[in-house]
Parts: sequence; structure tokens; C-alpha cells
Amino acid sequence: MAEKKPRILQDSRDMVWSLIPLLLICLVIAGIAGSCAWGFGDKAAEQKVPTFNSDAAFIADSRVMPFPIRQPAVPAAWQSNSGSTSTVGTSLTSNVGWITDNGTYVQLTQTAATEDQLVPALGGTGALGTGTVEAGGTTWVTYENAPENRMVWVTDLGDVRIGLLGRGDNPPLNTLAEAVLKAQPLPKP
Repeated sequence: MAEKKPRILQDSRDMVWSLIPLLLICLVIAGIAGSCAWGFGDKAAEQKVPTFNSDAAFIADSRVMPFPIRQPAVPAAWQSNSGSTSTVGTSLTSNVGWITDNGTYVQLTQTAATEDQLVPALGGTGALGTGTVEAGGTTWVTYENAPENRMVWVTDLGDVRIGLLGRGDNPPLNTLAEAVLKAQPLPKP
């Protein structure tokens, strides 16, 4: 029969050595079940990016939103990865996001909400005005939330406000702004 250690000689190292096999078993089960994903790299482009059918989302949103929806022709290297509808103020929003070819995230939001309601929804409560830029023949009011690494551009097209959100280093908001303004509103059914 093996000699048992006296209780006084048992310490935290014994507990660690007994937990290691349990943790390995948990990781194997999680890996088999497919409930874990590991992404390595600093940029979103270096990680697994989920795909999202933005074409179908724009068409669906154009049918139900009370304001015109534009479907921009973004560069082919951009991968659509997210979409949603939400409420800002009392207005619905149509949101579609892409991972760009340089690994940054950009989002297009279309809404009837006011600029004052839209900016905190996109840029967070710490978004501060930084001026204006011209893109696509329209003036965009710019905001930045430096601690959260968010840049927001907003323009008012009368019946709809367009909000652009960029996250990461130098998000190509100019490219998205021009693509949105070139697009004609989708027809209502």
C-alpha cells in the first residue's frame, strides 16, 4: 500500500497538479464540441472574421425602414461581418459593418434620428467634435472618442442621417462616405 502524506505535508502544489488533468480534459471537450475559438493577431483581418450577407440586410431594411436605405458598393476586399437594427432616440437604425483590407472596422448606420442622438450611440458618451470633412460632395461632421479608439462621421441628407463609425488605425471612412453617397436609395416595395 502506498504511503499517504501527512496532512501537514500537503500544499497548494498538490492541488495544482491535481487540477492540470481536469483542465486538459475540459479543453479537449470544449474543442470537440466546437465551443471555443482562438484568434491570434492584433488586427481583425488576421483573425477569423464571421461573414454576413449585407446585400440581403440592405434589401430587408429598405422594406421596413421609414426612411431611404442606400446600399454602397464597397471595395471587394472588404468583408461584411455584422448587421443589426436598433433604436436610437425614437428612430430605428440600419447598421452594417465591414472589416476592411487594412484590418480596421467600419460601420454604416442609416437612421431618421437626430445627429445629437446618433453620435453617442456610435461614438460613446465621450465622443467629442473634431470639425468637418468634405467627402462625396457633402460635408460630414466629425467626432472622436480617443480612449475607445472610435471615429464617427455624420451627415444629414434631409430624410435620413448617415453615420459612419471607424475603429482601429486610420479607418477608411472617406471611402465608405463616397460609396454611400454614390448609391441611390433602394426602391420601396
